[in-house]
Amino acid sequence: MTLHQLPIGQSAIITKVGGEGELRYRFLDMGLIPKTKVTVTKVAPMGDPMEIRLRGYTLTLRVEDAKTLKSHKRGLTYDFCIGRQSELRENHSFQPADRL
Repeated sequence: MTLHQLPIGQSAIITKVGGEGELRYRFLDMGLIPKTKVTVTKVAPMGDPMEIRLRGYTLTLRVEDAKTLKSHKRGLTYDFCIGRQSELRENHSFQPADRL
């Protein structure tokens, strides 16, 4: 699944950053790196551009650019060791503790 296929309000984890040359480096500089959780917050009335939320900020992307970002929706759990959203292996069960 690519990022442009994600419905409004849904979250996913980036698995692969596509694009070539300067465009790919620009994505990486903006924080669009593998294992980053993103949430689609808005899509323009005509479908382009789309707004996503990641790492505490909002980013607007063209749909053409969002098509180069591969993602998946399964396995969103909180990893306390690194303090961010990540995917745990399917063979491990994990229940987050209540916040103190």
